[in-house]
Order: sequence, then C-alpha cells, then structure tokens
Amino acid sequence: MIKLGLMCCVNCSDSSDALFSLIQEIKLGYQETEKPIKRGRKPDFSELSFLLLAVVAVVTKTFSDSELHRLLQKDAPLISILGFPRVPHRTWILRRLKTLIPIAEEQISLTGKRILAEVSTAGNLSQVSALDGRMYEALGPKWHKADRQANLIPHRLRNVDRESSWSKSGYRGWVQGYRLMVQTLVFPAPAPLFAVWRENSANEAKIALEELEKGTLQVTDALLADQVFGKEDFVPEYEKQGGWVLTRLQLPKQNRSWKRDLYDYRRETMELLFQRIIQAFDLKKCCVKGKGKNGTFILASVWVYQICWLKNYRAQKNPAIVKEQIENARLRLKL
Repeated sequence: MIKLGLMCCVNCSDSSDALFSLIQEIKLGYQETEKPIKRGRKPDFSELSFLLLAVVAVVTKTFSDSELHRLLQKDAPLISILGFPRVPHRTWILRRLKTLIPIAEEQISLTGKRILAEVSTAGNLSQVSALDGRMYEALGPKWHKADRQANLIPHRLRNVDRESSWSKSGYRGWVQGYRLMVQTLVFPAPAPLFAVWRENSANEAKIALEELEKGTLQVTDALLADQVFGKEDFVPEYEKQGGWVLTRLQLPKQNRSWKRDLYDYRRETMELLFQRIIQAFDLKKCCVKGKGKNGTFILASVWVYQICWLKNYRAQKNPAIVKEQIENARLRLKL
C-alpha cells in the first residue's frame, strides 16, 4: 500500500532560505511505501534523509562525499531539515548514496502516476506519452572494448570508470557511460512520468518490458517509442495492459497520416525534456565514477524536476519554469 502525502501549491517552508524551501516541497512530494519489516535495531538514518541529501548534492553541485560531509558539519539547520539525528560518517554517506537507485526510481514512478491522474482529470484528454533513452558519458578516460574484454587497463591509464560500458547512437556515435531511460507526458507539456538508470549496453526494449511487468512504467492510451521497442515482445505486452504503442515500424507508408503527425511529437517532447532537465541542473555528463552514485544524482534531478513541474502546474504557471527555482536554491537566496 502507498501512503500519499499532501502537497500544496504554496511555499510551506518556515525558512527564508530557498534551498530549505525546495527541500520542504520535495519532502511533501515523497510517498511512503510499505516495506518488509527487518529484524534488528532500527536504522539511525532513513532512506528519505539520504535521498534528500542527494537532492542537495545535485542542486548545490556538491558531489563528493567528503564535501557533503563538511557541508553537514557546518550547517546544523540543514541536518535538521534533512532528518538526520546527527552527521553521518563520510564513508556511510558514500555507501548509502550508492544504494538509492531503486528508491529514486520508485519515487519517480509514483510521482508520475500522480501527474497523470491530475492532468487527465483537468483536461479530460487521451493520455499520450513518449519513451526514450539518453546516454551519459562516464567520467575519466576511455577504456576500449578489447581491453575491457581482457580486463586489462593499459599502462598510464588512470581513473577509469570500470562500471561504465559502451553503446552507440545514430547522432552521438559511440559513448562510454550509462543510460537514463525516461517516459514523458506529451500533452499538455513534457513532464517525466518514469525513469530508470541502467548499463549503457542494456537493451531498452527489454528494460521497458521488465519495468512494465513490475508496474513502474506508466500505461497510457498511446506510447510513442523508437523502433527498437517494436522488435521485441514489448508491444503486445503493453497492449495487454490497455495501452497502444506507436513506433516507426507501425507507421503507414503514406507521408500524410495522423499517425505520422502524432509520432513526430516523440522526438520533439523527448529532446525538449532532456534539455530542460540538463539545463536546470547542469548535469550533461556523469559527475562521479560508478553506476550507483551517478544514478542516484541523475535520478534525483529528474525527481526534483517532477516536483517543481507539478507545483507550477497546480499553481497554473508555466510548468517548465524549473531552472529558476533550482538556481535560487543553489544560491540559497532569501525568499
């Protein structure tokens, strides 16, 4: 079961610090889920506290665990608003940040369900979404395929991200790094509904099929996707759950068709959403090494974008105006 927290359009923070105000909004958007009770002593630090710390990291561009540790040591009010009973040890910050990918993905999916519910209720329109992936280049030098297969790091090659992998796209060529898959709302404006962080070499259609079976991928009336999704078992399974998938393989041969007009929105909305998230947080490439921390930071930026988007939508403002809120929080302006 899911316990839905209340969210409001107004600033609910008592602080005049823009960073604290943003954290308050994120806390209101957090949705608790029932998890199996583990035996033993209750953990001192909650998952939410470390997830909020990841939010602070991407907003303030403080990605090092040692820098985050020093930040907490110097800012007692920040420790309190994050929900830490005390300052966690630096190595504990590093370990926990690596484990937050499933929690962040879950929160993004739950917030996506909330966005779909509110937008469909207001507009009473068919729900159309688009699905695509983006490669994030890994930090450090290139470790080429032959050396990877031999598990050999050449002489003088330092600081290699050994967890990264290679993949190729039509417009970026070969990229060593990781892959972010995002499902976005198409109408009335692009908004993240679902996101996962995976190996760069993973098959996107298989990832989508796994997430569909888990119930994290949103099922909309129509889903616009690349042709790779039309070659796997994803299309019939998505249709079984009440949705319709439109890929390039399903397009009619004639140039003028409503299906082609609809499909054109896929590239427009996906590229626009990726650029807005990148510009808001200035996260175009991986900022650290390893799948865990990079995934936590990138997914945290998507989650924050969702919360800010929904807040603007409820306030009947332009929902895409997110960068200004992030900049205010980064500079910790007085509201």
